[in-house]
Amino acid sequence: MSLLVVGLSHRSAPVSVLERAALHVDARVKLLQDTVAAEPAAEAAVLATCNRIELYADVDKFHAGVAELSTLLAQHSGVGLDELTPYLYVHYEDRAVHHLFSVACGLDSMVVGEGQILGQIKDSLARAQELHTAGRLLNDLFQQALRVGKRAHSETGIDRAGQSLVTFGLEQLASGTAVQDWALGKKALVIGAGSMSSLAAATLARVGVSEIVIANRTAERASRLVEILNEGASDTDVVARAVPMESVSDELTRADVVVSCTGATGLVLTAEAVAAGRGWDAQLGAGEVPPAPTRAAPGGTSARGLAEPEENCPLDLAPVPATAGFSVLGEAAVAGMAASELEQHAAWVDNAPRPQGSVAVVDPAQEADTIAALAATAAVIGRVPERRKPEPVAEIPRPTPSLFLLDLAMPRDIDAAVHRLGGVRLVDIESLAEASADAPMAADVDQVRRIVADEVAAFGAALRAAHITPTVVALRTMAADVVAGEIARLDGRLPGLDDKQRGEITQTVRRVVDKLLHAPTVRVKQLAAEPGGAGYADALRTLFDLDPETVAAVSRAEDSTTDEEGRGSA
Repeated sequence: MSLLVVGLSHRSAPVSVLERAALHVDARVKLLQDTVAAEPAAEAAVLATCNRIELYADVDKFHAGVAELSTLLAQHSGVGLDELTPYLYVHYEDRAVHHLFSVACGLDSMVVGEGQILGQIKDSLARAQELHTAGRLLNDLFQQALRVGKRAHSETGIDRAGQSLVTFGLEQLASGTAVQDWALGKKALVIGAGSMSSLAAATLARVGVSEIVIANRTAERASRLVEILNEGASDTDVVARAVPMESVSDELTRADVVVSCTGATGLVLTAEAVAAGRGWDAQLGAGEVPPAPTRAAPGGTSARGLAEPEENCPLDLAPVPATAGFSVLGEAAVAGMAASELEQHAAWVDNAPRPQGSVAVVDPAQEADTIAALAATAAVIGRVPERRKPEPVAEIPRPTPSLFLLDLAMPRDIDAAVHRLGGVRLVDIESLAEASADAPMAADVDQVRRIVADEVAAFGAALRAAHITPTVVALRTMAADVVAGEIARLDGRLPGLDDKQRGEITQTVRRVVDKLLHAPTVRVKQLAAEPGGAGYADALRTLFDLDPETVAAVSRAEDSTTDEEGRGSA
């Protein structure tokens, strides 16, 4: 059996794909169960964070394993296999071990060196152990990954190279101002009470906000987080309180900072709700089109500030400011649409009546040609590119932000359209990924990479050595049976031996057998630990004609013991 990992992350896929592929807790459980039920896999574990989804498995066939794991990821994420495949990466055996150890050290994180990933790896192992999908290989692998991550943080300065995603997000909100100066005295609303939200609340308290409100669907978890914050209030002077999710709209009227990280599959905060909560019925972002007629916002509150779809538009697209080429918003509206739909929209644009007195910033024919070009691209590659860069346009100054939103959820909690509201600054996973691409790397990263390389080599050697252990045990068991049989036969031939004589003979025979087996078994373990040493176990079984079932029984017994120890230490 061999280790295989199939996954996607912020390094391989755009945030829009990661967002759609995100797995909620129930989906992760079903994915694990279906993976171990599949023919190529014997063990499975899922590592799912805000910027990665990875499926680890112990498989007996590489190509069949890749096909099966890819199909299962597509089925449980809801993203079609054809669409998902270009963004998937595959690591096998030592490369898979190297990948997980690098992840555990924070080398593969969006913010290099962040330590929260260790808790997420621990949670993944605990879930696999609880569902009995983690056997000896994945127990050993994930526990060793946790040790490697802790070693990297304790022996190097990787902590100086990175920070938590929360801290990085707050720095982006502060936009060049020291976070402590920016946060001082602000009122914060934290939506969610999971690990990331708890970290966000603790960070906000530490940087100097005056009040933290926790909103969560489960009141007990919100109350518990509030208790923890208030217990530490002597150090931070922050006031914390819990509210039900239904009170979020009311709290928006008071909040200066909102951090959201829930497991919801839909939006928690729509642009309309934010506009209504702030009383911005007609407040628009810089460069926005005139407001559309008032429409109802969630909870029965009316809000304005977001454009309605154009009348009779075949794709139900909202109007966007006309620029040379498509705007970012316009591209998002048509991204992923089929060529036939785009051509239909192009014909509508070409023939749509223009209001009297309106000034066409872009010639209709030019706009239709642009859409036709996109349609041609979609026909070739199967979809409109997710992240085409808009042509540069003159930047219009925006109002100074009075509401700061940090969305750390995947899929997103906060509607990306809130950036169109004047006075709002939004930072989400996508903008954090772009910002982190230019973040400087610390010199300690090279030292961590050396630690990872050493630990991968040591893990591989231990794994290969462990592979031959059942064969060695079976050999020694066979030798002990031979000794016992010969002593029994001696008793029959020499019945006059007293106990002392029989004991001396038995001890002598055992010593002879042990000395004969010692050198070969020690040497075969050393050879098996080297790359390519797996064949020595087969050679030993063949030379001594060992019963395969005896070897398998020893292996099962060791796996059972390892599983029990692993569940106790996770």
